[in-house]
Amino acid sequence: MSGIRIVTDSACDLTDEELTEYGIEMVPLTIRFGDEEFVDRVELSIAEFYRRLAESDHLPETSAPAPGKFAEVFQRLLDDGAEAIVCINLSAALSATMQAAETAVKELEGDPDIRVIDSRSITAGLGAMVLAAAQAAATGATADEIEALVEDLSARTRVYGVLDTLENLKKGGRIGNAQALLGSMLSIKPALDLSSGEVEEAGKVRTRKKSLAWLRDKVASETKIEKLAIMHSMADDADTFRDLLSEVTDVEDLRVGPIGAVIGTHGGPGVMGVAYVLAP
Repeated sequence: MSGIRIVTDSACDLTDEELTEYGIEMVPLTIRFGDEEFVDRVELSIAEFYRRLAESDHLPETSAPAPGKFAEVFQRLLDDGAEAIVCINLSAALSATMQAAETAVKELEGDPDIRVIDSRSITAGLGAMVLAAAQAAATGATADEIEALVEDLSARTRVYGVLDTLENLKKGGRIGNAQALLGSMLSIKPALDLSSGEVEEAGKVRTRKKSLAWLRDKVASETKIEKLAIMHSMADDADTFRDLLSEVTDVEDLRVGPIGAVIGTHGGPGVMGVAYVLAP
């Protein structure tokens, strides 16, 4: 396959079917539970990850891919006739993954045309940019045009999420046991804003029902949005949340997908989130 090829990492949370349909190459991060290390989505499925997470007393660790992993993919695509490669990665403020991709480019010979872009986003926000880039490549867009498209989408992408439990923050040492216990007793659901590519607190909401309403109201507060997606970590009320969103916006083209191990490690089970792009 020639033309412009798109590369990303496993924090994109795109499905295998989406990756295959658009010829997107995904370089996986690794997940470590104690002494056991797994290649994300290759050696560890999402369901198995959350099963292990529930049974572990300590948070697993995530590691960026080695530069060599990116170099292998880049070289294979170039050998396959790629004219240029656009690599769109998990927010550089949250992971060394983008740095690994940049290092990989320097290791290749011949000064190939490879653009490494910081999405400044995660999960469905990153995934939407990657899909848009792949769709543009499929219609003959140039590398310059795709790079400009992704940069524009990055500036307009918003990602919000609510946690269902404070347990993972406690395991990670982010809050003390007393605070975690108090928060659990009060049914506190922290709300997060990840729109800048960093984790910022956006509020504290009481009860699951109110936290979902908080997310709905975030969507409702926007004048016009595109590429709306729900992402969740094994939440059993995703359909309920979809119905809530249908009260305030069109959900016909809504993407719904699981949050994988890279982000799920820190948020824990039951996270509900939305990602969307503000209309220009």
